[in-house]
Amino acid sequence: MTPSIPTIEARGLVKRFGRTSALDGLDLVAEPGQVVAVLGPNGAGKTTFVRAVATLLPLDAGSLRVAGHDIRREPEAVRRTIGLAGQFAAVEPAMTGRENLELVARLFGQSARSARANATAVLDQLGLGEAADRLARTYSGGMRRKLDLGASLVGAPRLLLLDEPTTGLDPRSRVELLDAIRALVEQGTDVLLTTQYLDEADHLASHIVIIDHGRVVASGTPSELKQRAGRNVIEVHVRDRANLAPVAEVLARVDGLPEVDEATRRISIGVEAGAAQLKAALRSIDSLGITLEDIGMRSPTLDEVFLALTGQRIEGTDDAAAPVSSHS
Repeated sequence: MTPSIPTIEARGLVKRFGRTSALDGLDLVAEPGQVVAVLGPNGAGKTTFVRAVATLLPLDAGSLRVAGHDIRREPEAVRRTIGLAGQFAAVEPAMTGRENLELVARLFGQSARSARANATAVLDQLGLGEAADRLARTYSGGMRRKLDLGASLVGAPRLLLLDEPTTGLDPRSRVELLDAIRALVEQGTDVLLTTQYLDEADHLASHIVIIDHGRVVASGTPSELKQRAGRNVIEVHVRDRANLAPVAEVLARVDGLPEVDEATRRISIGVEAGAAQLKAALRSIDSLGITLEDIGMRSPTLDEVFLALTGQRIEGTDDAAAPVSSHS
């Protein structure tokens, strides 16, 4: 069988802004049929990487190919391959949802008839059919983000670039947008996703790349990365806040220094063995006569994996490069 061509193949990417290196030798390969999530803290280089893939930002060094096309020699071919939805919805509020998508389709070179047909199909696909002929200014935030996503899809891209797609959305709108993205993935669209929400990466991505200071520090499936953290987590939820200190002291004797969250009345600690230590903790807490709301053991979260790998948590917005809100 002929080997498949990677959707993205990045080797040694370097991009500097003055004295700051946004990308510092970044290597990343995304195979066809994958949803690849790129995670990283503020300043990691996520948006810089997306802009480079979208041919919006020239690189200082390294090679980058998208669906086999070199971004330097074949930028137009790359642009025909991708769709891009940036951190902020880029829709025209004075036009209807249908008019927004038809305009983008026409900019892709589609005939008026094809543009109408494709716009209608995408609107229905994203659950915006009933609102298609309303002005975009009347849309909710979640609907505008869906319309923005639709503008990225109307050209039938092979690769969809999503740079923090749920930024600023309320929980309901966020769930609806994630459902729409899942539906696209099921229909065969490859996705490169950057996000600060670790549960998004956990539920959407088949492959996760963690970057820090412009370099890849770890990559793999969500389960593989959690295994790399090497420790399960015992988590205790006490009923009375006054019991936080004695329970934390008990857990400290089990395995190291626990983490205490006073606001939620929870204490957590990473452990090596797992079940035996959980039983020991239960016996010790029970001997103190302390009433618990809950106690259990779980695998580490992606946030805990990132903390174990880099010594910091994922938080904040993105790197120094300007946010992207245009469509390719």
